[in-house]
Amino acid sequence: MGDCEPALPELRKALDGRVRPHQRFLLERILAHIDFLEASIEAVHKEIEQQLLPFSEAMTLIQSIVGIQQTAAAAILAEIGADMSRFPSAKHLASWAGLCPGNKQSGGKILSGATRSGNPYLRGVLAEVVWAISHTKDNYLSAQYHRLARRRGKQKAVVAVAHSLLVIIYHVLQDKEPYTDLGADYFDKLDIQKVERHHIRRLEQLGYTVTLTPKEAA
Repeated sequence: MGDCEPALPELRKALDGRVRPHQRFLLERILAHIDFLEASIEAVHKEIEQQLLPFSEAMTLIQSIVGIQQTAAAAILAEIGADMSRFPSAKHLASWAGLCPGNKQSGGKILSGATRSGNPYLRGVLAEVVWAISHTKDNYLSAQYHRLARRRGKQKAVVAVAHSLLVIIYHVLQDKEPYTDLGADYFDKLDIQKVERHHIRRLEQLGYTVTLTPKEAA
């Protein structure tokens, strides 16, 4: 607070003066323009609310997904609609949106991971949602983002999670069921299962029959 005190006299001098008629006129025009813009924005918001009334169920379903708020949900619906019968599968929707990575491969190696052209507006909204999700914790999509970001970089992680997000949106709209999160530990459990399958396969190749029995907690 003390640092601001020496500036007060200077501020008083800056505010001391006369507003001339032409300056008053310009200020009135500026304020009138601001009032006009605020009224226009309010009118647009009300119109959007009216247009979204038939899609209240879809809005609720989409907002059950972590990271998606009302504005993002409305933008997503505006691009893809609520009727998923337009798309034969989630893969078709992702391809239409331009969120399917290129699948050119050679010798099991992906040569190009570039996404195809699609709907840039939808991709932009989904990228913003993914960025919001990346700042949350204790959910599947956040865990997926951070897992991929460590291995492949943030940009590729955003694209991959945006693809997952769109697939989830497809299914919640198609099934008309709210999203059920897989949990932040989903990938940890998946890694354990991969290790188990690897060692079971190796033992079976050596002629053993393997039965796993979980160790009882102490």
